Amino acid sequence: MTWLDDVKWDDRGLVPAIAQEDSTGDVLMVAWMNREALARTAETGEAVYFSRSRNKLWHKGEESGHIQKVHAIRLDCDADVILLRVTQTGHEPGIACHTGRHSCFFQKYDNGQWVTVDAVIKDPTQIYT
Repeated sequence: MTWLDDVKWDDRGLVPAIAQEDSTGDVLMVAWMNREALARTAETGEAVYFSRSRNKLWHKGEESGHIQKVHAIRLDCDADVILLRVTQTGHEPGIACHTGRHSCFFQKYDNGQWVTVDAVIKDPTQIYT
């Protein structure tokens, strides 16, 4: 039995993973990990996720260059959510979202609607080719 066996994987062998900026506490994104992604993250010190839409491992920044350096890996009290404390690095440091924003949580509920409250740092068409 290894530390990976302590994680409560869902019926697809996945667990949600929250990426939190180490310096500010900002929640940057939520993704999914399987055993291999979590093991590789621990081994390399860089975030590796599992893409459900592509059904494969996804090293954060493999296309965009926006790599997440992992400072700590935490497991919640129910052992069913991973928290990664990261520094977002790359060509344009601070971009974690595929929309070119700092965080994927750029919309805020306000009086019955979602309002975009964070600006695009870099146009995603200039990030992804």
